[in-house]
Amino acid sequence: MARYTGPVCKICRREGLKLFLKGERCFSPKCAVEANRKPYPPGQHTQRRRKVSEYGIQLREKQKARFLYGVLERQFRRHFAEAERRQGSTGENLLRILEMRLDNVVFRLGFAESRAQARQLVTHGHITVNGQKVDIPSYETRVGQVIGVRPRSRQTEYFKMLPEVLKRREVPEWLSLDVENMSGRILRAPSRPEIDANLQEQLIVEYYSR
Repeated sequence: MARYTGPVCKICRREGLKLFLKGERCFSPKCAVEANRKPYPPGQHTQRRRKVSEYGIQLREKQKARFLYGVLERQFRRHFAEAERRQGSTGENLLRILEMRLDNVVFRLGFAESRAQARQLVTHGHITVNGQKVDIPSYETRVGQVIGVRPRSRQTEYFKMLPEVLKRREVPEWLSLDVENMSGRILRAPSRPEIDANLQEQLIVEYYSR
């Protein structure tokens, strides 16, 4: 399964904001965005001033969304096509589809420190949906489903310590968390104000509508 394996801190510097790609490190002084505090992206020639075109602005917003949710281009394009088919705002539909991905729900529930770690938990078979093991990170969850940790996986050291960690984490209002059973239920689809992604989805729609 293809995925980005390069340095993720460089991505945050390129976009000029925190994308929270490394979990707890992003909240520490070691965060590349905070530590460098350079007003330009990484690279040899990026200090030169140049005007960014409208296309460039749209492209950067699309890339920002891709890296934030850990999705490659072909899959992101499929998500956008599905968002166009649904009723309502295409941009909001796209963000809703990305939020309802299984790896993102695992991250939102606090089972993982980052979406990359959540993706790993899913692919390694630690996560269940309504009691059945699902190892596909892009699986689109639905309202009413229960996302939990596989009983067999709870014997590992990581999940033995997880309940104490979950007590300190907050989950979005569209999810409910059962710390004792290490599971969460999807109460409803998230609305746009409940999606805290720092994205301008209309720019992404304009990019694909060229």
